[in-house]
Amino acid sequence: MSTRTASVLYDVPGPRARRRYLVAGVLGTLGIAALLWWVVSTLADQGQFDASLWDAFQYTAVQQRILDGVLATLETFALAAAGSLVLGSLLAVGRLSDHRPVRAVCTVVVQFFRAMPLVIMIFALYQAVFTAKPMWGLVIGLVLYNGAVQAEIIRSGINAVPRGQAEAAHALGLRKTQVMSLVLVPQAVRTMLPAIIGQLVVTLKDTSLGYIITYSELLYVGKLIASNSDGYPYIPVVLVITPIYIVMCLALSGLARWIESRGRRGATRRGAAAA
Repeated sequence: MSTRTASVLYDVPGPRARRRYLVAGVLGTLGIAALLWWVVSTLADQGQFDASLWDAFQYTAVQQRILDGVLATLETFALAAAGSLVLGSLLAVGRLSDHRPVRAVCTVVVQFFRAMPLVIMIFALYQAVFTAKPMWGLVIGLVLYNGAVQAEIIRSGINAVPRGQAEAAHALGLRKTQVMSLVLVPQAVRTMLPAIIGQLVVTLKDTSLGYIITYSELLYVGKLIASNSDGYPYIPVVLVITPIYIVMCLALSGLARWIESRGRRGATRRGAAAA
């Protein structure tokens, strides 16, 4: 067997298979290109790419409204992120408790809010309690759902720490609270940090669900701009709003990578100092 063949985990495709793959790739590319052409041509026939539809964005009032939508989105995200991390930590600790009733209650809460559709939860909170303050309906809905997800992430990260760490800490006379806060959580943070940040990115994107309860976040502001402008410029609004969401999510992901790299460098320095 040749070196090339032995270096892979599957059989190297022969000439016929390569031709089939090439034909399938070409046909798939042509199909996607045809679909994109149909979408663009349909929107162009409806006048969604006319230059006049961009005139609304020249006005200071429209620009200020977009900025206010961005600030409302970030405010909602900050409150929901902080609340979900606090709730997730409490539920994770409860699920790891030695007391069976506490574990049972926390498990039911986590499973219930993970299974509940977020849209329904936000709409129900808005209609039942927060009709006058839609922001809090959105925030609490995000906290309950993402807190349940974060609880599972944190619990899994703590359970991933080798059992011997906790046993050694107990042997030294530490109480369970001390073992959790001083031994398990600091070691688990490096493992679960990427998943936590990933869920925070989901939380940021889910703030757009405030649209269904008329909360003036970025997506709802875009809808108002489109509906109040001549020609209903929905495509220009999408082309303006979407990059803002992408930039915010990329900034949050970049922050996560920076924190993770600092944690790795810190761990490396501590290991070198100990050696």
